[in-house]
Amino acid sequence: MGAEPVAAHHDLPVPKRTLQTLNVVAAVLAVMTLLGLVVWRPGSRAARPNIEQAGAPSSFYDAEVVGLRGGACQGTPPESGIECDLVTLRLLEGPDEGQSIDVDFPQSQTTPDVSRGDKLVLSYTPSAPSGFQYQFADRQRKPVLFWLAALFALAVVILGRLRGFTALAGLGASLVVLLAFAVPAIIDGNTPIGVAVVSAAAISYFALYLAHGFTAMTTVALLGTLASLGLTALLAVLFVELAQFSGFASEEATFLAATAGSIDLRGLLLAGVVIGALGAIDDMTVTQASAIAELHAANPTMGRRRLYLAGIRIGRDHVASTVNTLVLAYAAASMPLLVLFVLSKQSLASVANGEVVAIELVRTLVGSIGLVASVPITTWLAATCISPRRPGSSDVEQELN
Repeated sequence: MGAEPVAAHHDLPVPKRTLQTLNVVAAVLAVMTLLGLVVWRPGSRAARPNIEQAGAPSSFYDAEVVGLRGGACQGTPPESGIECDLVTLRLLEGPDEGQSIDVDFPQSQTTPDVSRGDKLVLSYTPSAPSGFQYQFADRQRKPVLFWLAALFALAVVILGRLRGFTALAGLGASLVVLLAFAVPAIIDGNTPIGVAVVSAAAISYFALYLAHGFTAMTTVALLGTLASLGLTALLAVLFVELAQFSGFASEEATFLAATAGSIDLRGLLLAGVVIGALGAIDDMTVTQASAIAELHAANPTMGRRRLYLAGIRIGRDHVASTVNTLVLAYAAASMPLLVLFVLSKQSLASVANGEVVAIELVRTLVGSIGLVASVPITTWLAATCISPRRPGSSDVEQELN
């Protein structure tokens, strides 16, 4: 006996008028998002800051290790006692491609161990003195990252098939929105929170419709996502203002302040809160809309109130696990900082009061509130749109209702 085919996902069976209303609202919000993309488009402000003037290199080239030997660092007398590993590198690209150069690697815990044949990335500063124009920047990890990304894409497509492929397309569109619109628009001096909300809305349209198709369920999930993002943005503005964050909690922010003073660092923090919450929120809204569709398919006579309560019970379990995931994700990113605070023997309250930790707490808690709010919002919207079937009624009668 053959295996039973896997049943397709059920869509939300909403009346035509309700579906038209949902589509009109989604279309209006899409037009508003498009206007935001046009108004805050990159390149509409003055010239961008040039971080090269502050000594930050902008050119990076690959090189291969072809020789190693120890000795005194270049430019220091042998009696200084400062030892370096003199690494001979063959440039694989750039203006001096094919040539060999020597680069000092000071002998310390932060200096990487390299061997012949290793591929490295060098920064290039043309204005530096001769012999110091090339400096070690990092190891070359592009091949490893490429194959990992290919493995991820293959796994998604094998499991999700066409839907997995469209989900990857949505992911690509999200990256394009962030890198081609959001970041350049903020650099150009546009309002970060406004840019973040518009970017998050645009990503929601691409990610949800590409991954789940143009269905009533997707539209309900989209509207629930946008409503939750609006709440998240409002809470972010409120609590970042109440906490009086300076925006200078990281080395990157301090460097930006020195080299690109036109960028609003507090606004950049707000943008991060909104965009960071988006991934968890759209996952939650799709789950809730899908749950209501499946519950209705299992029992078409279930009333709106019972559908809503059943959906909320499902949402509670999802919220409990997802909030924990958010907290652990932010904690994992800050592990070195947490270790440092533990070693300093500060109290938990003192640790939380520091701006570096407080920013992560606000980011996590505000995002989690938006996530929690998305459950009743989306569940109510999905349950309200459905017209429960009366026992004994036909499909035609149901459609007319």
